[in-house]
Amino acid sequence: MPQRHAARRERAQQKIADLGADAALITSLPNVRYLTGMVSSNAALLLPAAGPGVLATDSRYAEAAARDCPDLELIVERVIDTALASLAAARGLGTVAFEAQVMTVERHAEVAALDGGPVLVPSGRMIEELRMVKDSGEIALLARACAITGEAFEAVLPQVTAGRTEREFAVLLERAMIDLGAEALAFDTIVASGPNGAIPHHVPGDRAFTAGDLITVDCGARYGGYHADMTRTVALGEPAAWQREIYEIVATAQRAGVAAATAGTDVRTVDAAARDLIADAGYGGDFGHGLGHGVGLEVHEAPTIGYGRTGTLGDRVPVTVEPGIYLPGRGGVRIEDTLVVRGSARAGTDAEAAGSHQMLTTTTRDLLVL
Repeated sequence: MPQRHAARRERAQQKIADLGADAALITSLPNVRYLTGMVSSNAALLLPAAGPGVLATDSRYAEAAARDCPDLELIVERVIDTALASLAAARGLGTVAFEAQVMTVERHAEVAALDGGPVLVPSGRMIEELRMVKDSGEIALLARACAITGEAFEAVLPQVTAGRTEREFAVLLERAMIDLGAEALAFDTIVASGPNGAIPHHVPGDRAFTAGDLITVDCGARYGGYHADMTRTVALGEPAAWQREIYEIVATAQRAGVAAATAGTDVRTVDAAARDLIADAGYGGDFGHGLGHGVGLEVHEAPTIGYGRTGTLGDRVPVTVEPGIYLPGRGGVRIEDTLVVRGSARAGTDAEAAGSHQMLTTTTRDLLVL
C-alpha cells in the first residue's frame, strides 16, 4: 500500500512542478488520505515538487501515522498548517501552493502572516483531478460498498408497509448496511414518501407510509473509505397512472444517461441525454439538479455531470446517473446508479459492462409495487 500512495504522490509532484510552485500544502483530509493512506481528523501534507513529503498530525494520531505511513517524514503538532508552512520556509521552499477550496480565510491569514513564511499561491483542484481516475483497488472497494448497499436495500424492502414511518425505515436500512459490513454510512439516508418525494433531499420524518405512495430511498454504504450512492423509488400499492408515467419517463432518461456515460464524452452531452428526454415529455421544469457526480473517497466529488459543467469523462472514472421528476404537493421519482466509465471492452465482462461502463449498483430498476 505505501507504494501505491508513493506513486500517487509522484503524479501530484508533476502537477506541482507544472504549476511553478516549490511545494504544495495539502489540507483536504480526503486528499491527504489519497496521497498518504492516513485517516485522521487533523492531518496535512507538505509535498515538495521533488523529494520526500512531510506528514503532520497531532498526538492523537501520531502512532497510527508512524505505522501506516512509514515512508514519510512525520511531525507531530497541534496546529499543522502553520507548522508545515514554517518548515517549508526553513527548507527554502519559497512558493507553496495551497488548497483554496479547503483552507479558511482565517487559516490562510495566519499562514500568510508567518514571519519569513512562503508565498502562497492557489493550487486549484489538482489532487481532486488525480482522484477522478480510480485504480483497481479503489474500484474493488467501491464495488463492495455498492454491493452492501444493494443487499441491505433488498433485505429491508419487505418492511415498506403501511404505517411504517420514513425515519423507522431509514434506521432499518442503515442498520442493515452496518450489519452487512459497512464501516459507516456514505451519507444520511433519504426516505421521502408521498408528497415528500417532491423534495430531492428530504430528511426522513414521522410521516407514515400510506397505500398509494411513491417512496424514494437514497442510500449508500461506506467501505474502506469509499462511498456508494444508489436511489430507488418504489410504490406502496397499485400506482396511479400519473405515477407510472413519471416513473417510466425517469427510467427511460436514466437508461439514456447511463448509455451516454462513455469515455471521451462531454459531461454536458451526458446530462442532455437524460434531461432532454424529461423536457420533451413536458417535465423539464421538474428536474432541477445535475444528472450526476463522481464518487470515491467523498460521496460527491469530481466530475460533476450537469448542464453548466465542462469536461469529458475518462476511463475508470466512477460516476452516478440520477435523473428525477419532482412534483410539488404530489410526489416524485428518482433512479440513481453508481457506475464506472470504461474506455474499451474488456475480456470476460458481460454485455452491460463491456465497452462503455461497469455497473456497481445492480438492484432492479423496474418499478416495484409492494
